[in-house]
Amino acid sequence: MNATHRLVRLVRRPAGLPTADDFTLARVPVPRPEDGRVLVRNTRFLVFPGLRTLIGGETRDVPLPPLCPGDTLFGPAVGEVVDGPLEKGRLVLHLQGWREYATPAAAECRPLEGTLPDPVAHLAQGSAAYGALTRLTGVREGDTVFVTGAAGAVGTLAGQIARLLGAARVVGSTGSPDKARRLERELGYDATVLRGAGPIGGQLAEAAPDGIDVVLDTVGGEQLTAAVHAANRGARFALVGALDGQLSPDRAGGSAPAVLDTFRLLNRGITIAGYHGTDHPDVEAEWEARFGDWLRTGEIQFPYTPFRGIERAPEALPELIAGRSFGAAVVEL
Repeated sequence: MNATHRLVRLVRRPAGLPTADDFTLARVPVPRPEDGRVLVRNTRFLVFPGLRTLIGGETRDVPLPPLCPGDTLFGPAVGEVVDGPLEKGRLVLHLQGWREYATPAAAECRPLEGTLPDPVAHLAQGSAAYGALTRLTGVREGDTVFVTGAAGAVGTLAGQIARLLGAARVVGSTGSPDKARRLERELGYDATVLRGAGPIGGQLAEAAPDGIDVVLDTVGGEQLTAAVHAANRGARFALVGALDGQLSPDRAGGSAPAVLDTFRLLNRGITIAGYHGTDHPDVEAEWEARFGDWLRTGEIQFPYTPFRGIERAPEALPELIAGRSFGAAVVEL
């Protein structure tokens, strides 16, 4: 084992959206695991847009600590146990990503038991989509489902999940024609609306001429506004993200205002709820079991964009924010 390893630290709070220069790759001694801790050699970690909020410092109502200059970034990671109270060589899931070696507490490591056919699938963010679609909105046979941010880590799985739960038509939104083609050709979306290609409301009326029954929203903003106008009576909305605010250069990632027509919410009997995994502790195990089965039968795909080598990690979050990834963004070590 090398005496040193590399990790990614925040250099400064970005003025606007983060760039690769806001992070630094540092070389430090490999840590020794203290009592109750495990030395893990990380193999992959997830880059998630919520880091923008943590870096921006607007963490009110967020169950994670802010990131300050000098701090090492963190997030979900898969790695192999090297030393400590857990079995050597065992793969575990933990939250000390953004470094080659980590020392999480043994109690904070989740041993991977082979429920999913590929360890990288444990970094998928489908649990929120599955929970929202099964616990908040329900998906009934024949429903039309609209997924905002459909090419992201949640959206690429949400459309597939909606179809597997019985949706008759699945519509997504995205920011590029290439992603729109991939959503339709690879992931089974029936139609897409394209951000920047004209008013979202008009595009949505063409893509879902019979209206929308279920909305899984990861964006907010104009797309959520348009979805309310396109909603059928009794439509159910689940909010699982706020990318319109998190990825705005004019905000720090802790707010995402949207204009909603309350007259239509009232008269169409539309329900809107935010999804928090902590409110549904039974979802994770149920999702993982179904996800594993669907992966093995080929009924679902886990799309992700790999960033190979920790030396590419400083650019991974800016690339994600700029929309240059498809599905989850994963750094492979």
